[in-house]
Amino acid sequence: MPGRANHLLHLFGRKRPLLGEDAAVEQPIEADGLEQLYREHRDRLWHAVFAYTGNREIAHDAVAEAFTQGITRESELRDPLAWIWRVAFRVAAGALKEQRRSVGEPREQHYEIPLQATEVFEALRHLTRKQRAAVVLHHYAGYPVKEIASILGSTPAAVRVHLSAGRRRLRGLLEDDDE
Repeated sequence: MPGRANHLLHLFGRKRPLLGEDAAVEQPIEADGLEQLYREHRDRLWHAVFAYTGNREIAHDAVAEAFTQGITRESELRDPLAWIWRVAFRVAAGALKEQRRSVGEPREQHYEIPLQATEVFEALRHLTRKQRAAVVLHHYAGYPVKEIASILGSTPAAVRVHLSAGRRRLRGLLEDDDE
């Protein structure tokens, strides 16, 4: 991918700091476990939800709601970080659906985003909601297809289709900008 399409790889390069090999193994939460997770992961989660929604208020609300729900269920969570990501994306999806029902899709100026990332965020807006979620969760958050399917309430096959179509569409959009 020449030119601006490389920004996608740079910004959403394969990173897997959120999910270790033992992500499915039960991990007890210490008294301040969620507070520590919040400090370490809130910015990354916020940016992922913002990339998905394009709306900073929805991103703030979804992240806050996910951690708030996590506090009330702290002792029940097997993998608190994966659970929080799942809840944040589901809350954001619900907020987007509600927003579309009430006023359509308002366009918002990008907030606190570096200039090169703005092009990628703008290109993400041209994807379907499911394509955008799959691309952000896979390439930014590092989730495998099976986990994305769980987060989105979909199937791994559908997620692979959304990833493929989303990447193809992004490649076309970002390469068109180079010309």
